[in-house]
Amino acid sequence: MSTQLVLAPETSTRQIHQIFELQKQHQRVIGNTTVAQRKEKLSKLHQTILKYRPQIREALYQDYRKHPSEVDLTEIYPVTGEIKHAKRNIREWMGKHHVQTPLALLGSSSYIKYEPKGTVLIISPWNFPVNLTFGPLVSAIAAGNTVMIKPSEITPHTSALMKQIITELFREDEVALVEGGVSTSTTLLSLPFNHIFFTGSPKIGKVVMAAAAKHLASVTLELGGKSPTIIDQSANIKVAARRIAWGKYLNNGQVCLTSDYVFVHKSKRDEFIKTVKHFVNQFYSANAYEEKSYGRIVNSRHFDRLKNYIKEAVDQGAQIELGGTFDKNENYIAPTVITNIPKDSNIRKHEIFGPIMPVYEFTDIDEVIQEINSREKPLALYIFSRSKKNIHQILSNTRAGGGCINHNVIHFFNNALPFGGTNNSGIGKGHGDAGFKAFSNARGMLKQHVPNVLDFLLPPYNSFKQKIIDLAIKYF
Repeated sequence: MSTQLVLAPETSTRQIHQIFELQKQHQRVIGNTTVAQRKEKLSKLHQTILKYRPQIREALYQDYRKHPSEVDLTEIYPVTGEIKHAKRNIREWMGKHHVQTPLALLGSSSYIKYEPKGTVLIISPWNFPVNLTFGPLVSAIAAGNTVMIKPSEITPHTSALMKQIITELFREDEVALVEGGVSTSTTLLSLPFNHIFFTGSPKIGKVVMAAAAKHLASVTLELGGKSPTIIDQSANIKVAARRIAWGKYLNNGQVCLTSDYVFVHKSKRDEFIKTVKHFVNQFYSANAYEEKSYGRIVNSRHFDRLKNYIKEAVDQGAQIELGGTFDKNENYIAPTVITNIPKDSNIRKHEIFGPIMPVYEFTDIDEVIQEINSREKPLALYIFSRSKKNIHQILSNTRAGGGCINHNVIHFFNNALPFGGTNNSGIGKGHGDAGFKAFSNARGMLKQHVPNVLDFLLPPYNSFKQKIIDLAIKYF
C-alpha cells in the first residue's frame, strides 16, 4: 500500500457524452425487460462478484490494507445479500400495486405501476467502494434503468477492478463505469440524468443536488454526519463496549454509520472506558500496528486531518485514554479513545471518519437529547439501555436516519429496512424495496370500468347537479 495520493485516471468528456447518448437511446429497451430478464442480470452479477472475490480482496488491500475477512463481511456479503433479496421480491415490486378507490369514483379501479426512471447516475465513495457501488446498482437494475457509475478516484485499484467487472458483464448502452475525479464528476453532473444516487459527504451532496436541480432530476443522497451513541446507567457495559468497539474501529473508523461520539452515564464511564480498552486489545492486540486485522487510513490527506484533530484536542486539554499514536509512512492511526474534549475542538465540530472515539459523560438524559438536537440530524443514533422509559424518551425526542437499540451499524445489513439519512445526513432511502422505489417512478393509474357519477356532472351545471356535488362533498 502506498501512502501517496494516487488517483484514478480521468475519462474524456467525449467518451462520457457518447456513453450517455447510447444509454438514453437504449433506456426504453431496458425499461421493458421482464422479471426473468432482470433476475438473470442480477444472477450474473452475483456470480461474477464471487468469481472476482480474490481480486476484490487484493484490490482493497492495496488501496488501504483492508483485511480479506473484513472485505467479505462489509463489501461482498452486503451486495450478495442485496441481490438475493431483490431476486426474491422483484416480481412483487414490478407488479401492479392495487389501492383503494373512493366511492365517488365508483365503477373504477386504481393501482400503482413502478416504472424505471430512465438513465441514472450512481456516484459512489471510497470507504466501502464495492458495497456502495454495486448495492445501488442492484436496485437500479431491478428497477429497469440504464446506469452510469462513477466510483471514487482515491481507491484506484478497486475502481479499476469494478470497471473490469462491469465491462465483462454489460454493454455500454446498459451499464457503464467511468473512472476519474473532479473533472469526470463535473462532466457527468452537467448531463440530464433522470436520477442521481450519490453517497458521500453533505458538502458534496449539496453540489450534486444543485447540479440535479438544473435538470429537475430526482436525487437520493446518502450522506453522513455525527452519529451519536448513548449508554445509560441500565446498559450492559460489557455488551455495549464490545459492540461499539467493533463498530467504531471497523474499516479503521472510516464508516459513515459508526459512533462518531459516545455519551456514557457518569456512573458507567470508567467501566466503559476500561472495557473498551479490553476489547480493542482483544480485537487488534496490544499493538494494532502489527495486527493484520487492523487497516489504514485511505491516504495522507485524511491521515493528516485526523492527526491534527487529536493533536489540537490534546493541546486544548483533552486526555488520551487509549491509542493516540501514529505512523505517517503507513497512514497508521492507532485505535484511539479520547475524553475531556473542549467544546470548540474540531473533533466536536466535524464528522471524524477515523479511528477516534470521543467519550463524554452525562447525568441527565435531557441534556444529552438537547446536545443531539443542537446539531444537524444524524445518519444514525444508537442507544444502549435496558430501560424502556429511556429508550422511548430518546426516540421520541430525537430525529435520525436510522439506528439500533443495543447495537450499532448492523441495521445497514437488513435489506428489509430502508437505509438513508434525513436532511443534512441524506435525502431518500436505499436498500431492498426502498432502493427499487428510489430508481422508479410510481405511476398512479385509474381504470374506468362502467360509467360513474362524474359522467352526470359535466357542464352545463344546474341546481340538480349542484345538489349531487353537495352530497358528494358532505358524504364521500
